[in-house]
Amino acid sequence: MLTTPSDLDQRFGLARRVTLPGPLRLDSGALLAPVDIAYETYGTLAPDGENALLLCHALTMDQHVAGPNPRTGKPGWWTRMVGPGRPIDTDRYFVICANVLGSCMGSSGPASIDAATGRPYAMAFPVITIRDMVRAQAMLLDHLGVARLAAVVGGSMGGMQALSWAATYPDRVRAAVVIASTARHTAQNIAFHEVGRQAVMADPRWNGGDYYGGEPPAAGLAVARMAAHITYLSEAGLTEKFGRRLQAREHKSFGFDADFQVESYLRYQGLSFTDRFDANSYLYITRAMDYFDLAEEHGGLLAQAFRGAGTRFCLVSFDTDWLYPTADSRSIVQALNAAGAPASFVELSSPYGHDAFLLDSPELERLVGGFLRAGR
Repeated sequence: MLTTPSDLDQRFGLARRVTLPGPLRLDSGALLAPVDIAYETYGTLAPDGENALLLCHALTMDQHVAGPNPRTGKPGWWTRMVGPGRPIDTDRYFVICANVLGSCMGSSGPASIDAATGRPYAMAFPVITIRDMVRAQAMLLDHLGVARLAAVVGGSMGGMQALSWAATYPDRVRAAVVIASTARHTAQNIAFHEVGRQAVMADPRWNGGDYYGGEPPAAGLAVARMAAHITYLSEAGLTEKFGRRLQAREHKSFGFDADFQVESYLRYQGLSFTDRFDANSYLYITRAMDYFDLAEEHGGLLAQAFRGAGTRFCLVSFDTDWLYPTADSRSIVQALNAAGAPASFVELSSPYGHDAFLLDSPELERLVGGFLRAGR
């Protein structure tokens, strides 16, 4: 196999982590320094740097988009989409995926050590926003020598970052793919997150966020995950998968054990989540999503966020996604049209609700691949 400059550069490859001096000025006004960013790259950066593509992950995902996850031992979370010959073709693109600010997979977050105290930040970590995540990613791109992105791609919270990228750094983004996402969190979105946060904070082990070195608030985090997971699915999908079938029994127990398969499934999802995610990170990232309102950041007019931008946009929604329904994507398209930005939009049919973008979807793969190829 030929050795490329990217292969020899220690900045590029799997399981990378960099400490940037900062400071990073946050929307709250706080300064964060230094800033750790964990990331992975795939493919080779072209000599002119024009083939870089940033992939932004969702709330509980990570930087291991196409490489093996060292924590879980599982393949990356979007291997069907990212790789040689795939829609996001790593033979063509230099793909970067960074763990978001505030998370717990290697980037700076509440579990990171505060240099001022020598102890984990916990709840002393500053409140962050989606735009803060994007600013941290921009610092990473500067470190990698990437001046301009061929595209930024993301689903769910990743789509919020893609929108924020185009609004914050319009000269650095040639194309944006926004999948199953929104330009702002609604009252219902905020309400579901608040239920999850209160579940975490009601767990005695949360201890005001100061649990590092002891037992984490796993019970509270599991309940938060269960509540959130319901929003990722559709009623039709739940009915198809579980219906009212009982779990490993022929009769109801007339108690409060997991009688139904759907109860057992949610309990499994909740417990398995606590093995890989930090409760304080969950609080911080859900708060960042709740604060996201791209129009508010631009004088109350969403079109103003995209005015003058040369970015091409592709938006995709799913007809059974009730977390970020098609109406949310249509409102973004209307704003893009008002701003004179080139935009395409497709609503795909799927029985799987919000999570459809993470599942096998040949239509989505064709759409993303076709949109990116059209930008050559």
